[in-house]
Amino acid sequence: MKALLIGLWSVWVSGVLLIALSLYATQRLPLSKNPIFSHTSFSDLDTPKITIFTAPAPFTGSSGTKQSLAIRSWLALSPQISVILFSQHHSAASFAKSFGSRALVESDIDFTFLGVPFFHSMVAKSRAFKSDIYVFMDTETILLPDFVLALNYAHKLDDDWLLFASPRYVPNFPFYLDEDRKHWLKDGQRIRIQELQDTLGSSWQWSCCDSRMVIAWNNGEMPLHHGVLPPFLYGKGVYNHWLINEALSSGLRFVFDASWTISNIALGDSRLQSNCLVKSSNVSDIEKGSWEYDCNSHLAAVYGLSSLHGFNYSAVMKLVKCDGQYLLINATEDFLHTCAYKRKSLWKRHIQKCWRSMTTLACVVRTIKTQNETSGCSLKDGSVHTKTLKLSFSLESLLAITADENKTVVLTVAGYSYKDMLMSWVCRLRRLRITNFLVSSLDYETYQFSVMQGLPVFNDPSAPSNISFNDCHFGTECFQRVTKVKSRLVLKILKLGYNVLLSDVDVYWFKNPLPLLSTFGPATLAAQSDEYNQTRPVNLPRRLNSGFYFAHSDAPTISAMGKVVRHAATSGLTEQPSFYDTLCGEGGSTRKGDNRCVEPGTNLTVHFLDRNLFPNGAYLGLWDRKNVKSACKKQGCLVLHNNWISGRVKKLERQVISGLWDYDITTRMCLV
Repeated sequence: MKALLIGLWSVWVSGVLLIALSLYATQRLPLSKNPIFSHTSFSDLDTPKITIFTAPAPFTGSSGTKQSLAIRSWLALSPQISVILFSQHHSAASFAKSFGSRALVESDIDFTFLGVPFFHSMVAKSRAFKSDIYVFMDTETILLPDFVLALNYAHKLDDDWLLFASPRYVPNFPFYLDEDRKHWLKDGQRIRIQELQDTLGSSWQWSCCDSRMVIAWNNGEMPLHHGVLPPFLYGKGVYNHWLINEALSSGLRFVFDASWTISNIALGDSRLQSNCLVKSSNVSDIEKGSWEYDCNSHLAAVYGLSSLHGFNYSAVMKLVKCDGQYLLINATEDFLHTCAYKRKSLWKRHIQKCWRSMTTLACVVRTIKTQNETSGCSLKDGSVHTKTLKLSFSLESLLAITADENKTVVLTVAGYSYKDMLMSWVCRLRRLRITNFLVSSLDYETYQFSVMQGLPVFNDPSAPSNISFNDCHFGTECFQRVTKVKSRLVLKILKLGYNVLLSDVDVYWFKNPLPLLSTFGPATLAAQSDEYNQTRPVNLPRRLNSGFYFAHSDAPTISAMGKVVRHAATSGLTEQPSFYDTLCGEGGSTRKGDNRCVEPGTNLTVHFLDRNLFPNGAYLGLWDRKNVKSACKKQGCLVLHNNWISGRVKKLERQVISGLWDYDITTRMCLV
């Protein structure tokens, strides 16, 4: 009996020892195949799908090297992470390909004429990608494993949320990833994450740079904020602060600061300083006079629920990690929460404080103390929005930037009452991948609007003033004065050495007409005909439409256009009769055949374009068709002019109802 008891006792002890040994061995094994996470209790199986959206700068030089390292650091964190690069740059595809299948390029959003994407368009496009968490951040920012751990915690919260993390500026980052993106290296030797963080912790500085913040939110039912997101220029400041403030003011989501739990490491360079457009004790006010920042500041001041003046992050809930657990604290109210919560109870501060240990308390105290280092973050004084928004480009520099390889530009002229039609015209050209266009504003309001929409716009000093653009339609004195601006501008640009395609904003483009128009040689002006009768010649008296024509920059064309401008200056009519009477002779005395005429003094040939390809608003009754778009495509139209209709409102209604409209006036975005 005694022997039996001893045997049973031995079996029991052996079992206990075996279990203990197994538990020990389990604790010693990494829980993830990714060595970067070998020091944590993290598993890829627990990670939500995370999509990071960003817009890279040009991919060459040191900037390209930093961006490559940063994106590799993101993808190394988890196979659940994918990256979307918003860019129109020609090398974007090859850049993304270097990271594998989890990095994609998206170009189907709104960009400025300089290639800067619009933040509101990026956010709208992000909804097309299925993800648990959406993240927006700068491409020169290194992420470490605590990023995924913090998002994993946030993903398990009961309600919809939005978090942000301020950047930690690092002047020198001597680390790099191995080829397999599994280990961080320094001088060729592997380095543990904790050692890397400790090394950086002695040199990094908190920064309030708006454009270098990490912003993330879950894929939930609630919108981020009330109202619409303004057309902020991405990477040019203000928009992240505005979004945080609006989310807090709207009260639709739980908003918290994860700066203490996400290592948002901003690699040091000039862009960090030039884009830090906030007031801070450790970041100076820079880029005063930047038109891009002024645009964003102006938009922030006129959109939204509350003023941005004096906005400070000290009162926002903080996510910290103390004593091995995540805590949400509010230092201003000594508030601490460690358990699962409901939004109402959390936001009403009805949760009992939880002080687990003296270690936790000490950690919280340290966090509250270091909070003072970033509590000075706030936007610049909002008075900047009262400035006149002005591009830092002359007409000559805009021509050099926008002209195509043939030194050709597309010019349009618009007043404020036609601003929405202008944007629909611009959106259509963008859809056709036509970027060599210029906008001449007839008034200050149109200029301001165009600047904020990222258009290559210039203000014509010769434009008439004191004009009521609401009544400036065909047949009015206002219309007569405004039309004469166009020929003067075309002549000016021709003299600068650029070919010009003049297109009114009410001309809808189905295809790019430039390849065809460019086939007309020098000393030829190709213009649309206003003749609507199918059986009559297209070059009858005063049937030249001066709202769509192509002119070469050559001596005969410049000389002939000079004659048109001088004739129009002394005429009491619009510029259109001056075009015909000057170039084709009064009554059509210099007509040649059924589709041409020749100006005898310069030997310039005027070619009237095929109406089946370039129909005016009365030809074949196209605007009256049940499906205008289908009818025009079947006919092979390159463009369709929305003329031969009286009044701005009727013109707008006809174009919108027909479906030949490409701009959403509510969201200020091009329609997809």
